Amino acid sequence: MDVRDLPVNPAYVSAVQALGGRVRVESRWLNAISVEISPAARLALASLPFVVSTQPVRAAGLPNAEAVAMSGGVASDDYGASTEQVMQMDLASLHARGFHGAGIVVGILDTGFHRVHEAFASAEHPLDVLAEHDFINDDPNTDIERGDASNQHRHGTWILGTLAAYLPGELVGTAYEASFVLAKTEDVSSETPVEEDYYVAGLEFIEANGADLATSSLGYFDWYLPSDFDGQTAVTTIAVNTATENGLVCLTAAGNGGHDRDPATNHLGAPADAFDVITCGAVASDGVIADFSSDGPSADGRVKPEILARGVATATIHSTNATGLAAVSGTSLSTPLVAGAVACILQARGDFTVATLRSALFATATDFVANGSTDPLFVRGYGLIQADKAASVGRSAGDLNLDGSVDSSDLGILLGAWGGCVDCATCPADVNHDCAVDAQDLAVVLGSWS
Repeated sequence: MDVRDLPVNPAYVSAVQALGGRVRVESRWLNAISVEISPAARLALASLPFVVSTQPVRAAGLPNAEAVAMSGGVASDDYGASTEQVMQMDLASLHARGFHGAGIVVGILDTGFHRVHEAFASAEHPLDVLAEHDFINDDPNTDIERGDASNQHRHGTWILGTLAAYLPGELVGTAYEASFVLAKTEDVSSETPVEEDYYVAGLEFIEANGADLATSSLGYFDWYLPSDFDGQTAVTTIAVNTATENGLVCLTAAGNGGHDRDPATNHLGAPADAFDVITCGAVASDGVIADFSSDGPSADGRVKPEILARGVATATIHSTNATGLAAVSGTSLSTPLVAGAVACILQARGDFTVATLRSALFATATDFVANGSTDPLFVRGYGLIQADKAASVGRSAGDLNLDGSVDSSDLGILLGAWGGCVDCATCPADVNHDCAVDAQDLAVVLGSWS
């Protein structure tokens, strides 16, 4: 809590309403209100003594995403169609330690969330929504509503599916034990363009409902110049800066504007330029950057995007068929994959702050580990997220449960897997990665006993 959490002065709001203004949303963090008002009254509004400035509300656009039918069968193990994208992030290893996002609250800002899919209704891990609000219609329902465009819900449903789906053998989300706060902020119809103000209100709602992290796959760029992406100009960027300063981990899509080989140009959208937001680009299954993935740097020269994940034919649920799957492309999809991995990391590492989390992610990402530096063209950033390695930063090799000490709990994990693991690639007890749990691993644990 700080002074920015104080509400907008109600006397100021009343004075604006007296001029005929209809208040859409209020922002505590920006000390601002979004109003619908006639052009003539706007002049009078601007002359009110407490009004610092006014600016027109702009329309917003989704980073383009393409849905295609899922082809072929699913993988043989429990992750099913999501196997490749989970393995690529080194997340299965963190899952194997028992971290699936339990106790972590994830906020999502998007178009709406249709929650009829069977992957949200498993007996073992049903979808847990703690709070939701539709900022477009100002009601508590983020699902399909009368008057919605036919495709209003699709994008948000795909995003939620990558995180929360639990259908072993077919599709498993990256943080299926997390709880969720849902904010419907993006209107896909051309008649009612979404405003950045709804995004800000949604982010404040997520933070106020106790979220540990917030993820969005929305971008605002049509009315900005590349020089505006300096971390302190766009409305949504300023809000994200406030959120991260208050300890809320924030992730966002870099955008689907494509990239070039010129490090002096960028194809970003707000709030991807926010100072401490984790900006996510997209790769294919082989780790090659997607053609559409936007490049940086920010206008003031910072590395953006920073982290990569699968964003080409990413497996998720079908947005309307309650039993179907889909493959969707865009940085919109790589972002929630990273968000789910971050939720699991935060579960394992309750000591991580926004700054220490970012440091751990960047230090262990593939390109930085391989080259000792970030991509000089500002396309790949630090590289692919490696979730288990990020969660293990600052921990001993013998600390199998990542609780900061090597003790009987770790010994119990090792002895319970003695002889070998079901899956050599994701076995925390196989400390030396030789596909056996034996005296050599025991020596590591005992040698780092605390």
